[in-house]
Amino acid sequence: MRDIAAQRLQTSSHLFGHSRWDTIPVMADILHCAYCFGMFLLFPRVPLWVMPALGLIYSVSISWNINGASHNFIHNPYFRSPLFNRLFSIMESITIGFSQIFYECIHMQHHRGNADRPDEHGNTIDWISIYKHGDDTEAEHPLKYTFLSFFREDPTTVLRALKQKDPREAFWGVTELVLFVSTFVTLGIANWHYIIFLLGFWYLGHCLSYLNGYYRHYGGNPDEPIAWGVSSYDRLYNWIWFYNGYHAEHHSRPKVHWARMQALHDQISEQQRAAGVRVIKPPHALGFLDPNLQSIGARTAPISG
Repeated sequence: MRDIAAQRLQTSSHLFGHSRWDTIPVMADILHCAYCFGMFLLFPRVPLWVMPALGLIYSVSISWNINGASHNFIHNPYFRSPLFNRLFSIMESITIGFSQIFYECIHMQHHRGNADRPDEHGNTIDWISIYKHGDDTEAEHPLKYTFLSFFREDPTTVLRALKQKDPREAFWGVTELVLFVSTFVTLGIANWHYIIFLLGFWYLGHCLSYLNGYYRHYGGNPDEPIAWGVSSYDRLYNWIWFYNGYHAEHHSRPKVHWARMQALHDQISEQQRAAGVRVIKPPHALGFLDPNLQSIGARTAPISG
């Protein structure tokens, strides 16, 4: 059987670079952007009790976007046109409230380290490794990782890395940050009550993204390439989150298109079983509900503890 990772998706589309299936995440992201601005328009027009529900949907949608469509865009940019990819990146930055280019830099560093454990100096290659702030080379407690990781992000470190790699991309990354901050400031000037409401749910959305990331690696083996990630094969989760659940497969072959994750899994499943790849039953964000969580044996407590 020909290696899935060696195959490049080909499409006759003049718009999409890899697959017409990318129409789905692109349209979903456009709707997500519209939803974000729609909340602002609804804020003074709906009963107060409605807004927390809309805000919670907004928070979940940030994590959904970061770990789904935005993540897939990093590895396989959707469009043939560099201009369209640039515009999509800007839209994503405004929608999720963080630079897509900065996110790409952080994420590629994550792939270089693959949730590695700290060295003798306490440093990790992966800036967002779940082991970085843990004790005795164990994973950090999920509550701490979920709610503190947002404040540990260091844009200056990311900017330096971008400048070393590609000064032009560093410029666009800063531009995206400026555009997203300017958008929030403009909304705040227009309605300061709304921006106070928004910021809390924006922070929660990024926390949910870190929660998702935690259980994509908790119980994985950072010393075994094919077992770096933890997978969840819940069908509905993978349909909605663009096959984010196939995370062990993704770390093994990062360039494989999201629409081919099932095929990749079928191809390497025997190798995965032999390597002891961890699989959880619920979606990653609900990883603390996995019935086999206690069997990992690590000292890190589950989120419910």
